[in-house]
Amino acid sequence: MSDVNAPVPSEVPHAAYEPEDAMGRLWVPHRMVYIRGEKKPADSSKNACPFCELDPAEDSDNLVVARGADCFCILNLFPYNSGHLMVLPYRHVAAYVDLTDAETVELAAMTKKAIRTLTAVFGPQGFNLGINQGDVAGAGIGAHLHQHVVPRWNGDANFLPIVGHTKAMPELLADTHQRLSAAWPGLS
Repeated sequence: MSDVNAPVPSEVPHAAYEPEDAMGRLWVPHRMVYIRGEKKPADSSKNACPFCELDPAEDSDNLVVARGADCFCILNLFPYNSGHLMVLPYRHVAAYVDLTDAETVELAAMTKKAIRTLTAVFGPQGFNLGINQGDVAGAGIGAHLHQHVVPRWNGDANFLPIVGHTKAMPELLADTHQRLSAAWPGLS
């Protein structure tokens, strides 16, 4: 019988290591970055925040789609669906009520533009919009407020996330970034 916890060498096909229980497995080792909490702030300090350390000169590499005066829009590294964006203030702030009036207005305006851009590029049938404020509310990075903009299609939820804790993504983040960044400026 195979050892379920045995590491899978990259040079050997994983089928040789699968347990003998007829369960199909989809290996997603890239998810370990998320599970281990890598690139998440260790505390609420600005120096530990992955959003605060983004260099505007590296926006393409960092998957920043657009920048405004007070907020910016970035692709989620661990998306629920293709095109999953986050809109957030530059300022390191954890609570919605602590946003300035200008930040609140621009966060809303950029969220509207994100919806228009995603609609033009991907043609989703709906959206999930949300802010998970605080770790207990499900925020992956609770120290820096961010609003999720998730495009949705009929049938985009299937058995994989429920049974396999895996999401099949039809497009690479770099390709999604290129398409959304190109479309963003032309939409009002």
